[in-house]
Order: sequence, then structure tokens, then C-alpha cells
Amino acid sequence: MMTNLFSVFDPSTSILNLSLNWLSTFIGILMIPSLYWFLPSRYHIIWNNILLTLHKEFKTLLGASGHNGSTFVFISLFSLILFNNFLGLFPYIFTSTSHLILTLTLALPLWLSFMIYGWINHTQHMFAHLVPQGTPPVLMPFMVCIETISNIIRPGTLAVRLTANMIAGHLLLTLLGNTGPSMSYYLIILLLITQILLLVLESAVAMIQSYVFAVLSTLYSSEVN
Repeated sequence: MMTNLFSVFDPSTSILNLSLNWLSTFIGILMIPSLYWFLPSRYHIIWNNILLTLHKEFKTLLGASGHNGSTFVFISLFSLILFNNFLGLFPYIFTSTSHLILTLTLALPLWLSFMIYGWINHTQHMFAHLVPQGTPPVLMPFMVCIETISNIIRPGTLAVRLTANMIAGHLLLTLLGNTGPSMSYYLIILLLITQILLLVLESAVAMIQSYVFAVLSTLYSSEVN
């Protein structure tokens, strides 16, 4: 039962055994050409305002020690995840962010690059992070273990949080949709209203999760400077 239930998230469209589902990750690129219009569209103006707000916020999170232009990495990350989350809400479009293979691909190299940079250039600062300020000497060994474990699982928590949130909403929509044929007319109306409300909720989750992923990545980056 569970295998069939989760099989809706498996890649299924293929040509010559090459999966075409992952091409949905690049559909967001189709929205970029409008940026090159001589007169900017409303979409362009709104999107620019969003990116400018994010740039200011990420700049604040990174602090004065952050490198110039580093916010654009996190803004690009936010844009990629947001496009994929939103496109996954449309029928017959594969939700790539509901798979750990994509979310871990985003989270693991980011975290690894932060750790390598921090331990090579700011070794003393990284050691100081393992023991929070004001920790009693007796608890220091335990705090080092706890902080080390919490640091190691960061890419996993980033990836699983995004994947779980994407799967949960889609799975609920799928389960409710499958009960439609066996329902009466009045219950189907109630089901449609519920589905619309869940779709609105999923749209909010798509925005929130992309924002959370980008903000947490920014905070992890600011810790190594």
C-alpha cells in the first residue's frame, strides 16, 4: 500500500531510459527572458523588489564580515527552490524538491564549503563555536559533542525539512483526490473547497520553505566568518 501511495512521486516519464521528469527543474528558466525587455513588465518590477528585499536581509544576516556579492548565491538558491516548489503545484509537473537527491545536492555542497572555508581560515573561531559562552567547565565535553553532532546533521535537516514539507502537502492532496469518485455530489463540492484551501496552503508552504532554506544557509555561512 505504501509503495503504491508514494509511487506518485517517482520519476515516470522517460525516453530511452532517460528520465525527463527532472527537466521540470529548468522550467523556471522560461520566466527569465522577460527580464530583457526594453520596458520592464509588472512581473519584472515585483520580482526585482522581492530580490532587493532579500538582498538587504541577507546582507544584514551576513554582517560586516560577509564577502561582497555572497548574498546573490542565496538569492539564486531561493529563486531555484521557489520556482520548483510552485511548478510542482501544477498538474503533470514533476516536483523535484520532493526528492532528497535534489535537496541534498543543494544542502551538502553548501555546508561542506562553509566548513572547509571556516576550518582552514578561521580555525580558532570554529573551535570557539563548539563551546557556547558561559558554559560551566564540567559541561564543556558534553557541549562539544552536542555542538559537533548538531553541526554535522545540518545539511540533513535542511534537505529533509524541504522534502518532507513538499511531500506532506502533495500526499494529502493526492489522498483526498483519490476519494472523489466514491463520494456523493454534495461531498464532492466539500472536497473541492477543501482541495482549493489546501492548494492555497501549499502555495504558502512553497514560499516559506524556500525562504527558510535560504535564510538558514545564510546563517550557517555567517557563523564561519
